[in-house]
Amino acid sequence: MLSSYGINREYRDRLFKFIFGNPENKEWTLSLYNAMNGTDYKDPEAITFTTLENAVYMNMKNDVSFIVADTMSFYEQQTTFNPNMPMRFLIYAGMVYSKFVDTQSDYHIFSPRQQKAPTPKCVCFYNGDAEKEDRVILKLSDSFESSQAPDIEVTVTMLNVNYGHNTELLNACKPMQDYALFLYYVKENRKVMDLNEAISKALEMLPEDSVIKPFLTANKAEVTRMCIFEYDEEKAFAAQRAEGRAEGRAEGRAEGRAEGKEENKIEFMKVLSLIKKGTLTIHDAAIRLGVSETELSDCLI
Repeated sequence: MLSSYGINREYRDRLFKFIFGNPENKEWTLSLYNAMNGTDYKDPEAITFTTLENAVYMNMKNDVSFIVADTMSFYEQQTTFNPNMPMRFLIYAGMVYSKFVDTQSDYHIFSPRQQKAPTPKCVCFYNGDAEKEDRVILKLSDSFESSQAPDIEVTVTMLNVNYGHNTELLNACKPMQDYALFLYYVKENRKVMDLNEAISKALEMLPEDSVIKPFLTANKAEVTRMCIFEYDEEKAFAAQRAEGRAEGRAEGRAEGRAEGKEENKIEFMKVLSLIKKGTLTIHDAAIRLGVSETELSDCLI
């Protein structure tokens, strides 16, 4: 579990939500909505946020959801590719629409007349390190075991918003372009300096015409905490994946011996500790665990 690697299980807001799900910055949310939908709404007050502020399910809370006109937009940001996003969106949407029905005095779910609700649009903005296409369509039906046509479908559009990808979208939404540029600077700076310095330097490097720079600079401490948390979370996921692969291979070699997962986890963490202390090389550790050196390196970044 992520908590095994030092990640606080209490949900923390992400930088994406801090920028695009913040009532103070409705004009940026509207700009992103217009860029996504080819619309030209001018009044930020046309936005009604529906984000689940206090409801956490399975350690998940949706990043941003809001209504504009007849559309309910669900926006999520991910640094790790997750093919299970449609299931998460299904859970989020169910909770959000349940609240919507409860709070609409003119919506009568037991009415003999067809009741109308905003049309859902599900988008995942990806800015991880793995190479991904500009646009990927994820479907809930791909996760179902049966080959029968399902009665429930959820489609999620995953957009790669790393700087240099989906340039038409980034050019149409200056706040998103600035957000992508800031994260690009952080990643590049991280190669030659520690994370705190990388974040500070990235803020300085944003051009003066950046629309989000004054906001990020004024909230530098909070922005830094969010970036550090997301970076630690990303490392934790990498460690979890590597541990899973190590456990699977160790169990395969055991050939039926009663070698439990807990013992494998202890061995994995012990080896990581020896590497960090300098008493075991990554090469020797990889041989010991039966994993690649790259997999171990991902856990030690």
